[in-house]
Formats: sequence, structure tokens, C-alpha cells
Amino acid sequence: MVLTIYLIAITLISFLLFAIDKRKAIKHAYRIPESVLLFTAFLGGAFGSWMSMQLFHHKTQKTKFRILVPLAMVWTVGVLIWWLY
Repeated sequence: MVLTIYLIAITLISFLLFAIDKRKAIKHAYRIPESVLLFTAFLGGAFGSWMSMQLFHHKTQKTKFRILVPLAMVWTVGVLIWWLY
């Protein structure tokens, strides 16, 4: 139960961080560091990161994100499998 709540929360946080960063990019405002965006993906928010990337077309052209966010998704699934079994 706690794990489920954590994953929902970190996924939502990651999704929102990407959305906020996209809005800031459009407004030429101070941006959220890429390291923070990727860190939240590897903390379990990879699916939120990926959904936000696709929905807002944000960071989709950056090779770093095109490789590391899917890798974070694999990492998250691997950790879940390890945790549950």
C-alpha cells in the first residue's frame, strides 16, 4: 500500500515538473535543472516523465532524455519486480 502511494505521488510529481519546465521554457523563465527532472524519473517517476514528454512535446529531441527516461522506466519495473518477489 505504501509503495503504491509512493509510486503514484512520484509519478505525479515528475509529470508536473516536466509540465512546469515546459511552461517556463515557453516564457523564457528560470528552468528546472535537467538533473532534477532525470532524478525524479529514476526515483520511480519515469512513467510520469515519459507521459509528460509525450503530451507536452518537452525534451523529446534531447538524446539524454530519449535514452535515460526509458532506461528509468526499465529500472523502475526492475526494482518493482525485485521488491515484490
